[in-house]
Amino acid sequence: MRVLHAVFIFALCLVRVCTAQSGTLGLQDGFLSFDTPSFSVQLVKDSQTLYSLNASGFDFIPADVMAQRQSHGNYHLGDLTFRARLVGSSTWTSGDTSAQRRSVAPLNVTGSTLAAANLSPTLPSSSLLNITRRWVLSDNELELLFDVTNSQKQAVEIGALGAPLEFNNIFTGRTAAQTNELCSLFDPYIGQDAGYVQVTPLLGTLPPLLVLPAGKSPLEGWRFLPEDTSTSLGYQSQTFEGLYEWQFHTLAYAQNEWKSVTPWNAPSSATLQPGETRTYGLRFVLAPSIRGIEDALQAAKRPVAVGIPGYILPSDQPGKLFLSFSSAVSSISVSPAGALSWAKNTDAQTSAWVGYTITGHTWGRSRLTVTYADGTVQTVHYYVTHAAVQAIADLGNFLTTESWFDDPTDPFNRSPSVISYDREVNAVVKDDPRAWIPGLSDEAGAGSWLAASIKQFAQPNAAEVAKMEQFVNETLWGSIQNPDGSVKKAVYFYQPALVPNYDYPSSIFWGNWWSWNQAASYATDRAYDYVHVIAAYWSLYRVARNYPSLVKTHTWEWYLNQAVMTVASMTNGRVGYADDGLMEETVIRYLLDDVKREGLTANATLIESRMRARETIWAGERYPFGSEMAWDSTGQEGVYAWATYFNDTTTALNTLNSILAYQPTVPHWGYNGNARRYWDNVYGGKLQRIERQIHHYGSGLNAIPLISQFRATPSDFYLLRVGFAGLSGPLSNIDQGGFAAASFHSFADTLKWDGYSGDYGPNFVGHALEMGTYLIEHPDFGWQAFGGSVLATTPTVRVQTLDSLRRRVFVAPLGAWFSLDAGAFSEVDFDPTKKSVTLSISAAAPGVSGAAPAPAARLVVANTAQNGLGVLKPTGTFKQDAGAWVIPFSGGTASVTLTL
Repeated sequence: MRVLHAVFIFALCLVRVCTAQSGTLGLQDGFLSFDTPSFSVQLVKDSQTLYSLNASGFDFIPADVMAQRQSHGNYHLGDLTFRARLVGSSTWTSGDTSAQRRSVAPLNVTGSTLAAANLSPTLPSSSLLNITRRWVLSDNELELLFDVTNSQKQAVEIGALGAPLEFNNIFTGRTAAQTNELCSLFDPYIGQDAGYVQVTPLLGTLPPLLVLPAGKSPLEGWRFLPEDTSTSLGYQSQTFEGLYEWQFHTLAYAQNEWKSVTPWNAPSSATLQPGETRTYGLRFVLAPSIRGIEDALQAAKRPVAVGIPGYILPSDQPGKLFLSFSSAVSSISVSPAGALSWAKNTDAQTSAWVGYTITGHTWGRSRLTVTYADGTVQTVHYYVTHAAVQAIADLGNFLTTESWFDDPTDPFNRSPSVISYDREVNAVVKDDPRAWIPGLSDEAGAGSWLAASIKQFAQPNAAEVAKMEQFVNETLWGSIQNPDGSVKKAVYFYQPALVPNYDYPSSIFWGNWWSWNQAASYATDRAYDYVHVIAAYWSLYRVARNYPSLVKTHTWEWYLNQAVMTVASMTNGRVGYADDGLMEETVIRYLLDDVKREGLTANATLIESRMRARETIWAGERYPFGSEMAWDSTGQEGVYAWATYFNDTTTALNTLNSILAYQPTVPHWGYNGNARRYWDNVYGGKLQRIERQIHHYGSGLNAIPLISQFRATPSDFYLLRVGFAGLSGPLSNIDQGGFAAASFHSFADTLKWDGYSGDYGPNFVGHALEMGTYLIEHPDFGWQAFGGSVLATTPTVRVQTLDSLRRRVFVAPLGAWFSLDAGAFSEVDFDPTKKSVTLSISAAAPGVSGAAPAPAARLVVANTAQNGLGVLKPTGTFKQDAGAWVIPFSGGTASVTLTL
């Protein structure tokens, strides 16, 4: 749930008192300035922390608001935190250069050292360590080095050592243009010696900054840095997510704050003998572009890992891992033991890479540790799920049984429905102070029934379809949606006088703004809510049209007309945010395609004209990605969908670049393909906290433009990697019993899935709309299938489809996009010489109990790449119906060959 930014700040101020800061950083005493080949650098003279890191006019550091960040406890790049103890002691002593800041003691510098200082003046007198910080130009690259010396007469153990990172992710008080042009976002690859942090300007077109280890300085941990949240910039709020720390050692945290958590990497410490010094540090390197990050890593002589299709592995899909480093692989191990197995393969096309086939065995998180001959250690983080088709079968079953709410006496008219669920107590959420969560609307209230609806489009099940028909016809239509087509913000409310027999829990505080009364809940002014309704109708239209025996209540025409009517209501000029990009509105583009295929000209004209009016607005704006919030990653999907539909290439490209700036690819299941989201747990989660969310719905939705653009430009493999990773994210949310969580908590003291189902639904929409098997020939890795397994490459390329839907195949060399309205692909054979494709189709995906068999395969073929090859057509005699080739089954299977 997102609210108006002004409302959010008002709510924030209920618990905050904005205070002026007293300066202790020393801004008034001036700066030290240096030029390097890549950066213009400014250090605050008194603290020797970074004030400006400017690359060709773009500053990665928030120098323009540094005056509001100059007090005790404000972290800056160049600070250091640690915990240490005398060997034999059980008590850690802490040090933090920002806590009680004093001017550091500058040291004379020579040669490549730009500035140096002893940090003792700004550390507690009880510190066991003597630390010198140096800013160095090494081989024309800027480095930040910490010389850590044991100043005691006995050995000292360093249990934690961290370098805070401060970059300009501060959106507070900025216009959209200022935010997009001045700010950046940063994410880690928590990969030990191979780890790094990438800092990407929000425009998506400027060179990103890479923070790399200098020497033996592993990225072992990633800790959120607590700061005062009462200051004017709103630390840890929707406009300022907050800062993080690169941790070289983490044992002291693992033994204390994180003791109930399995950390990303094995915790370590370091022991220094009396007088011994160890140097830790960071390197600052510019990559030429976001797509060029891995090339820059290779040029910097860092280990690089590329996972295909990524690092979320269904148990029936082998993955590929390609490693590139100057030193040979010495050993590989896995934690937990037996969770993964690996075998060397011969897929790599050049000597720069070595390939492995990875198989997942144990459900959940696992860590692959690669040790190279020179002692470098790299960790690659995987998540193993059930077989993909089984995972979404589990999801559908859970939603229509455990999450099914059937209470005819409910005074809020929520029955029957798929309602929000709390996995921690294994019960439906009938009451929550946030009215929308038990109120069946908004993302966090509609999320469960939205996922259940879309699941029927993806993998229809007769029993589940029956329940969803019941929900749509008894609760969605008439309770959530009014007869005039308008959609309520919630059907649940807090107003005891209106429901005197309802027992509102006394344990809940009902005094917050989000405990809406009936009038507030019944308001129909939020366009985001309408799209969920459209998606539900559209899903049942698809089922009724292609699996007609499964629906009993209405015809496919009724469901289609209901969807069109809801589009009309949403865009009638009386609904707020209708001119913003809306979550999962790619469904409306699918809807438009369908009404065209059905020959419903009037409906198509209505939808197209309403969408054109919105896109015309976006075409006149440089940053048309607005939402209810100051900055967001939800508008891009819809803006891209209609910009491409109306051939507005400028807006489409701007949108695509925006997504690439906040959706990274790194060898870590949690961050790979994970679009930036950090406030929605406040509105949809059980644990309400501002934090970097892992595989919240941004993953699935922002993947749609990326994967769609790949199909238009099938040589851009970067788009495929990030897009497919985003589409895979929603699989990881589904637990072994079928419950799907809103997101995974990324803070190092938590690292768990949220207890609420919340707003998972939009995430699954992205997955269901675009997931498929994507066949490519990669210059470095040869023939690879994202979502499938390459069984042979000669004389034809033979692929087993293993994705969760088995409904789509993209053959990149042909730009050919095959979609099944009904049926399931089992195998694809591509003949590169003849440019022909043979598709093996089953009535239903094998191995899934309850999956409804299709009466006939309905195949839609398109060329999405506009590469001049044209559209393939099936050999043989098949009729067409609404743009689909109807292919009869024989014994539950069919095969069709398509040629140009």
